Amino acid sequence: MKVSVLVAVASLVALSPAAWGQSAGTVGTKASSGGSSTVGTAGSAAAGGTSASTVGLGAHSTGTKGNSSSIASGGSAAADHGRVRSGTRVHENRQMLQARSRATAQDGGTWSKSATNTRVMHNGDLSSRTRSMAHEPGGKPAMSKTRMK
Repeated sequence: MKVSVLVAVASLVALSPAAWGQSAGTVGTKASSGGSSTVGTAGSAAAGGTSASTVGLGAHSTGTKGNSSSIASGGSAAADHGRVRSGTRVHENRQMLQARSRATAQDGGTWSKSATNTRVMHNGDLSSRTRSMAHEPGGKPAMSKTRMK
């Protein structure tokens, strides 16, 4: 599952070069087998000389010796000229693991951004959502959203 999501993100980035205008795309997947479940979403956006991508993956397993949860997330941004910013925060408490990744690239009025929020509840509920947007001046922003629950 993790490989298919990462390959999908790489494909979105490869299909979104700056010369093709603005574009945004997201993908998601969820799988369950026995006492194990995984979820993941990813997205990429590109406009002008900017691009931004994020990905989030979560897993939960229930076994005879107890429960196990894991989470991973990340993002990146790039711009020919201008500003870029990306970051990931992971939070854990008694109820869940949560990871939030954001990536933004801006060059004047042209920008690309992507955000992914993934949650793994300790009771086994999984969710992940990604939103990616790109904009060039004079046009309507391109946007894509995916939510897996």
